Amino acid sequence: MFDFIRSHQRLMQFFLLLFIVPSFALIGVSGYNSYVSGDHDLVKVGKSAITLHEFENARANQMRQMQQFGPEGFDVDLLDDPMVRSSVLESLIDRRVIADAAAAEKFNVSDAVLRNAISSMPEVQVEGQFSPERYSEVLESAGLTTREFEASQRAELSLNRILAPVADSTSIPEPVVKQIATILTEQRDIEVKTFNAKDFIDEVTVSSAEIEGFYNDNKESFKIPDHVSIQYILLDENAAMATVPELTADELKRYYDQNKSRFTNPARVKLSHIQVSVAAGATQSERDDALEKANQLLAKVKENPESFAEVAKEYSEDAGTAKNGGDLGWITQGTWPSSLDNAIFALGQGEISDVIDGQGGYHIFLASEVQPEEVQSYDEIKDTLQDEVRHQLGAERFADMATRLTSLVYDHPDSMDAVGQALSIDVKAVDGVARDRLLTYQEVGSNAAAESKDADILDDPRVYRAVYSTQVLTDGHNSGVIELAPDTMVAVRVVKHEEARVPELDKVKVVIEEELKNKKAHAMAVKEGQKHLKDLMDGSDAEGFGDRVVVSRMDPKGIQNNVVDAAMQVEPNEAPAYTGVEVANGFALIHVVRAIRDEPSYDTIAGLKSELQRAYADAEEQAVLEEMRVHANIEYLPEAEDVISNSDKDN
Repeated sequence: MFDFIRSHQRLMQFFLLLFIVPSFALIGVSGYNSYVSGDHDLVKVGKSAITLHEFENARANQMRQMQQFGPEGFDVDLLDDPMVRSSVLESLIDRRVIADAAAAEKFNVSDAVLRNAISSMPEVQVEGQFSPERYSEVLESAGLTTREFEASQRAELSLNRILAPVADSTSIPEPVVKQIATILTEQRDIEVKTFNAKDFIDEVTVSSAEIEGFYNDNKESFKIPDHVSIQYILLDENAAMATVPELTADELKRYYDQNKSRFTNPARVKLSHIQVSVAAGATQSERDDALEKANQLLAKVKENPESFAEVAKEYSEDAGTAKNGGDLGWITQGTWPSSLDNAIFALGQGEISDVIDGQGGYHIFLASEVQPEEVQSYDEIKDTLQDEVRHQLGAERFADMATRLTSLVYDHPDSMDAVGQALSIDVKAVDGVARDRLLTYQEVGSNAAAESKDADILDDPRVYRAVYSTQVLTDGHNSGVIELAPDTMVAVRVVKHEEARVPELDKVKVVIEEELKNKKAHAMAVKEGQKHLKDLMDGSDAEGFGDRVVVSRMDPKGIQNNVVDAAMQVEPNEAPAYTGVEVANGFALIHVVRAIRDEPSYDTIAGLKSELQRAYADAEEQAVLEEMRVHANIEYLPEAEDVISNSDKDN
């Protein structure tokens, strides 16, 4: 399931928007029995109304929620989808219905309950505890006073008293949970053989009469929606880079010299040391004793350099390194104080220093490995430099071109060519941009928008809205700059608008022929699969099956759901057995080798019970709310449809 969500993020984001009920927890709402009404009523609910002001506030709050939920992946333009706008309005109606009920029944909450509710909000806690300072900061950032916020929260808690008891009273019987868990977890050990329709395609023929008949019976399915041909300018990294000239060798060499330190690996040495510590504030006598000890240790390791690590383990007073034979790791030149730096980088590989007075006491250093400074030559990296500098210039050029593009599309509202010439960017053109999709080659020909290399860019709600705005579609002007990403901008112009039409037969003949062939091939695959299934049931030998795999409804192991469902239809006492099912690409022949029905685990049952309980509670709440709406005298005004369709956006 999570793989599905990850691979369909935009779809899941859309549905998440549909089901979010705007929460007013941190922005405040007026008391539940105090409503704002005015000239822009959208929906009458009893004696009050949902206003345009309330609707826009709810949308703004929803936008804040979604940006917090996914600040990088959230597409703000999804909020303008009619289904999403409708869901916001419906959620406001639901709240109003609940609020009316709370007001009528005079529901309220005590000060103690209010205090507990606010103090339990994570937003006003620090390290799990309520923080008055954090509470004040949150309210200040939201522009609320304590009185306003606490009034809104008292109202929220009062509203919760309407439906919360419904959810709290739901219960799923244990036998039901266990039975569902058993159904979900029982397994089948199967192997599958697929009869693929594509293997039969060469045996299929389709007559002209069949093609014509299919066309006449399904004309409406071939209807091409109204669409436009557009010109557009795409400003992205590639477009900006195309205007950047190649750099000369002198320019590159100058850049290399100015940044030579970046291409230099400084010298470094792998060090070990023996330390004789000297305490801060030590007397001269104590320092002399430490120095004498250090000199004795130096004589010992000079006599036998290979004993350095053992001497360090036994005598070094640096507890952090002594156990590792005094190992300090790699030290880069320039990172230590100059007196030490000069001393250790004067050592050759394998050399031992004299006693050095340093931080913490006296040190004896061993340079076990030495790597001299390495400088990448100009010739080695000139190609990399060329790319680096050009990308820097390209970024600067992009910023400049973006500013100019914004001005030019307004300065030349009737010509995209003038904009392209001024920016030295090619003006591109495609056919078949419908109101909600890009049309294909079969629908509009060789310059189809869906076949364009920029299809992913053009297939964006922001582009569709711009193309079909009054400014662009009706007035014939260039659109403004549409910023699809920080490094991707597009401006569009409509050059031709074609009404919806049904194409002539010869335009769709190839498509029809292919569809009819696929249908016939599929039917042949199913027929062949069913024949083999009958033969197996009559005792024929099983051949050509794939690897065995153990599947369940909860864990299908990548097997198509209808194949798993068919295998599960085989009762445990019937296995081994054969069955089959029609699938999208033909027919799946299934050998159920054995059935496995173990008792579901405690964790599985507990988790499932929680999920079922939550779903059942939500369903019960929704049922009660629907009944409340029936009696709430809800009247949708014409303005509601305008708000949902966002019809005033282009005006």
